[in-house]
Amino acid sequence: MPKTLIQQRPLLTRPESIQGVAPFIARILARRGVESELELQLKLKHLLAPEMKGLSAAIQLMDQAIDQQKKIVIVGDYDADGATSTALMILVLREMGAQADYLVPDRFKYGYGLTPAIADLAFASFAPDLLITVDNGISSHAGVDQAHAHGMQVIITDHHLTTKETPPAEAVVNPNQLGCDFASKALAGVGVAFYVLANLSSLRAKQGKSSAKVVNYLDLVALGTYADVASLDYNNRILIDAGLKRIQQGLCRAGISALLDIAGRDPAELKAQDLGFVLGPRINAAGRMETMDIGIECLIAPDLQAAYPLAQQLNQLNVERRQVETQMKQEALAELEQLQLDEKNLPSALILFEPHWHQGVIGIVAGRLKEQFHRPAIVFAADEDGKHIKGSARSIEGIHIRDSIEQIAEESPHLVSHFGGHAAAAGLTILKENFAAFKAAFEQLMTAQDDSLFQAVLWTDGDLPDEAFQIATVDTLQQLTPWGQKFPAPVFDGLFKILDYRWLKEEHLKLRLALPSGQVLDAIAFNAAGRYQFDPMHGQVRLVYELDKNTFNGATSLQLRILHLEQ
Repeated sequence: MPKTLIQQRPLLTRPESIQGVAPFIARILARRGVESELELQLKLKHLLAPEMKGLSAAIQLMDQAIDQQKKIVIVGDYDADGATSTALMILVLREMGAQADYLVPDRFKYGYGLTPAIADLAFASFAPDLLITVDNGISSHAGVDQAHAHGMQVIITDHHLTTKETPPAEAVVNPNQLGCDFASKALAGVGVAFYVLANLSSLRAKQGKSSAKVVNYLDLVALGTYADVASLDYNNRILIDAGLKRIQQGLCRAGISALLDIAGRDPAELKAQDLGFVLGPRINAAGRMETMDIGIECLIAPDLQAAYPLAQQLNQLNVERRQVETQMKQEALAELEQLQLDEKNLPSALILFEPHWHQGVIGIVAGRLKEQFHRPAIVFAADEDGKHIKGSARSIEGIHIRDSIEQIAEESPHLVSHFGGHAAAAGLTILKENFAAFKAAFEQLMTAQDDSLFQAVLWTDGDLPDEAFQIATVDTLQQLTPWGQKFPAPVFDGLFKILDYRWLKEEHLKLRLALPSGQVLDAIAFNAAGRYQFDPMHGQVRLVYELDKNTFNGATSLQLRILHLEQ
């Protein structure tokens, strides 16, 4: 494990500008770029105005298609963002009276995006007049041409990054396309779909036509946005908070209720993180292990009776996904061990391939390796054609993984067949015979980066004042949610006196600590055995921790959840 450096987050704004909260809370918020207490009001009326390039053209075409009863097909993507985007489009368009169907290509057969083969499949399956992509399509020039050859009009809605001209579709809506001035570049695919549908609905309502109340579908927007690890800027936090509240109040899709019930979670107690760690993986499991149709059908199911069997299927697929992932990670670690890696000779990137690895899980395994070793990781699995291999890449802060792959594609075009993605995560396809050459080129590119990027840093909010060690602080921090990507949950660090310790199941370390004020606290480090060098004779310990509640025998007390321990 690389040694971790503990650093305090820098202040991005002035804490004194944030009124009405305790000074230590103001500092936490200033470290996340909050400029005033107004940004704590997560009201839908504060959403950014829909000034998005291509939006007007898209809603005019959709409005016309509904009026003329043209056939519409939605082409989605096979992750939680793609599934929620597809479900949102289908439900809202059908509520408006549209003839709408969907198609999510099998990731193992067709790969990613609107390819010519998917345009052919859409034509053969539905013969649509209008094809709308969600969460994909921004690089699909050939796919748009093929759709046009079949006589379809095309609207692309996407959020992925691009440095190239957009495809020649009738309309392209993507805040990250060249020339779009929309202030938030952080919308997920489902967020873009929400903006499109909300504005279509508004246009039709003004004209007295059949419309829909799109805010009723914010549960889908919240789920897709959080599960896609979108940056939680003010706009996304508003969308997630509104959708989460609908789920907590039971005003959500039957499929979401069914998934929560199977996971044993009380909707009223749901936190934003649960969208990413409870619901997201179960939806994603469909696209990873089988077909995303199961996930979409669960989300659009009209009632619990229809949703429940689908939710059970998703839950089972998620169990299988976890088993496959665990096996693959063990194999990957064994492969790294054979290289006799240690802290001093870790390569600048971890790039692995095994022919029998499962395509649906390589992204998760890459993420786990990235977390464990603090290196960009790319994990490859064999493609169905036998000639190509597909890779999933995850990156550390400071290394833009999509741009890095693009740099290799431009310098050595023969090494990369297709790629796409974001700063932190990307996907690519290469020829199997080029694996060694690609690995060498990527490692060379990473070796040229600044060494400091490969130092794992644990960012904290510094010391917590003694008077803040109380349950009320946990509640206050919870009220400031959603926490997540680029708006991380507060993490503190400090020195504590050790009063007592014990090992639970020889794995988890439980500590009793004392503050200078004399207050006694409990703290727990899960899976601490083998991770930390703990010496009880030391008398004191430096901890990086989150504040948590522990309920035992009906009594609730404050507990520190230890993230890192040093002596």
